[in-house]
Amino acid sequence: MASSSRELAKVDPADEPSAEWGWHGTFPKAIPTAGVVVAILLCLILIGHHASWTEILYAVVPAVVILLAVILGTIRKRNDWRR
Repeated sequence: MASSSRELAKVDPADEPSAEWGWHGTFPKAIPTAGVVVAILLCLILIGHHASWTEILYAVVPAVVILLAVILGTIRKRNDWRR
């Protein structure tokens, strides 16, 4: 029968200095916030005179892709515990 406790991997502070003071991760709120801010800034580029549709596409398509990535990442993160 397998034991219910598992061994925790030791992290060498020489390899990962942040392990020395206990933090080792990402910025879970800042990344989606930055994505939304960048998408809004890309949409603000549309204000003004534009000579062709190419300029509009180069602003709108990346903004939509970034917003989709933020939305899908949020959905995936919320449903992670169910898997």
